[in-house]
Amino acid sequence: MLGSRYLSTMLTLAEFELRKLKHDFSQIGIRGVQPALWLLVFGETFANLRSIPTGAFSYIQFLTPGVLTQSVMFVAIFYGIMLVWERDLGLLNKLLSTPAPRSAIVLGKALSAGVRGIFQAVVIFALALLIHVPLNVGALELLGVVAVIVLGGMCFSCLSMSLVPIFKTRERMMGIGQAITMPLFFTSNAIYPISIMPPWLRVIATLNPLSYVVDAMRALLVTGDFQAIPLDIGVMLFATAIFASIASAFFRRILD
Repeated sequence: MLGSRYLSTMLTLAEFELRKLKHDFSQIGIRGVQPALWLLVFGETFANLRSIPTGAFSYIQFLTPGVLTQSVMFVAIFYGIMLVWERDLGLLNKLLSTPAPRSAIVLGKALSAGVRGIFQAVVIFALALLIHVPLNVGALELLGVVAVIVLGGMCFSCLSMSLVPIFKTRERMMGIGQAITMPLFFTSNAIYPISIMPPWLRVIATLNPLSYVVDAMRALLVTGDFQAIPLDIGVMLFATAIFASIASAFFRRILD
């Protein structure tokens, strides 16, 4: 009974957050510009150079899951700014006055960020198909991609929300969002294989949760090798649980 009430609260909050999406569809196209440039400019150029070893797959195939994941991360990592905006409007104070558990609030908002990521990913996925990038588009693969997108969006939105009690203002959250997105992206396996990285960077890439989101996405869309997917999902769940726990524990400090 308690578990069903918790789940109901989380889903209600997620549904409430997603209602805002109908007023925000223009932002999906705007946020898709940078990932599109990565795919069209960077991807096409390096595919012609053939300087990055990607095995039996072309570089543009290798890159597409990374860019797809990047677009989802960019949406989720700035989710903390929305939390600050809600605090400034007084909405967060009203939400905290309800009996809803703080962890349900965090996970509800994180779930809505994951679903938003699906709409963002559709733009990049459509662009990849438009330029004839060979991808696995079976029903099982696409369902897996949706699940990975939602989980990845939840992971990075929880990371963002865990930083709000520290930075607290929209300006600082915007700055920290910009400060961590590119390091996360460049220290992952999104644009080059971990095998060609220097040893110190391999360690960072192994600890970077983005690497596991990309790895799962690449297995589903490109390689078809699902052997490492349980590990990828496990790391994403673990990272999401850690960030959500931190965000929940210090949630009330956002109001200070």
